[in-house]
Parts: sequence; structure tokens; C-alpha cells
Amino acid sequence: MSSLQQSGTWKQLVENCHNASAQLMAVSKGQSVEAIETLLKADQHLFGENKVQEAEKKWPTLKQKYPNCKLHFIGSLQTNKVKQALKIFDCIQSLDRLSLAQSLHKEMQTLGHIIPLMIQLNLGNEPQKGGISFDEADDFIQTCIYDLKLPIIGLMGIPPSGKDPVPYFKRLTAIADKHRLKEKSIGMSSDYQHALECGSTMIRIGTALFGNRV
Repeated sequence: MSSLQQSGTWKQLVENCHNASAQLMAVSKGQSVEAIETLLKADQHLFGENKVQEAEKKWPTLKQKYPNCKLHFIGSLQTNKVKQALKIFDCIQSLDRLSLAQSLHKEMQTLGHIIPLMIQLNLGNEPQKGGISFDEADDFIQTCIYDLKLPIIGLMGIPPSGKDPVPYFKRLTAIADKHRLKEKSIGMSSDYQHALECGSTMIRIGTALFGNRV
């Protein structure tokens, strides 16, 4: 295990999430099967990956061996990868544009396989990041839920680097509550405590759990 786990900080992180009624996601992108399995054996059940092809190489065997684990997609999803993503992931958190919403609707109907989805908000309107702006969020959420009948369960977002994350977290949480969306996937290694205080139901932790990527 990493030095974080050995020091007991990992257990404290799990406890913090439990006290806040939140889930801990281990972001396993770039990590080996062996490193992932170390956490699986320690009863970590929720994981996140950001590349479909990488997940396809690592997770089919792991999911067979550990049937209780859940895998979420948290990266930028190309429409031509939707069918593959639906077959390997248990939830897609990064729904960030209408064309992707339409593709997900079509493929889920074709496959007869429905998985929960989350809408990614671009909290700082940063051009290098995906996501729906705050100003467009209400209309996009309604389109996904009422027009496309998509199983939207929550919102995901990353605040701008170097800025106080709290106002961004609070605004995302307010929008989720307005639309009665339960899940708020906010908070990473550097700001998860603020996120939990702002109502996060799921924090995403990578390097702190695994160390540097392989």
C-alpha cells in the first residue's frame, strides 16, 4: 500500500467520508492491476477511470473477481466510444454536451442496458475543461431528464485551480438540489474537506491513494 495507507491517513479519509455520508472514489487511471487489487482487497469498492481503452484492459477480470466493485467513467467521452463505455462502466459522470447525451440515449435503447449518468459542469468556464456552464445548466439538465429520458442522478465538477473552491462547490450543490439530484461528485485530494462541508456525496482521490502513476 502507499505511504498514505500505511500511515493511517487512508482510514481517516474513509472515516471522514462515512461521517459526511459520502463515498470515496479511488481514481485508478494510469495504475496497474496490482495496485488496484491492493485497494480492492482492503474493501475499497468504488473506482474511477478516464479512458475507455485502458479500462477495457484492466477491469473485466477485476470485476469478475470482485463483483461488488463499481467503476465510474470520469474523463472526456467521445461519442464513438459510448457503446464500449456502456459495457464496462457502471456510471458515466462526464456527460458534458448534447451530442453525447443523444448518443447515450440511442445506445442505451439499442443495447437495452441502462446505467446512471451524471452531468459535468464547467465550474470556472475554463476552455480547457469540458462541462456545461452554470448559465446553461438548468436547460441542459431538463433536456436530458425530460426530453431524452436519461437517468441523471447528479452533477460532477472541478473548481478552477488556485481559487477558493467553496463558492463553486456551493453553486453546484444548489443546482443539484434544485433539480432534486442526489449525487454531487465534487472534491479531490487538495480540496475534499471543503467539498464534504459543501455537501459532496462523492470525492475522487487518486495520487493520495496510489502514489504516482505507472
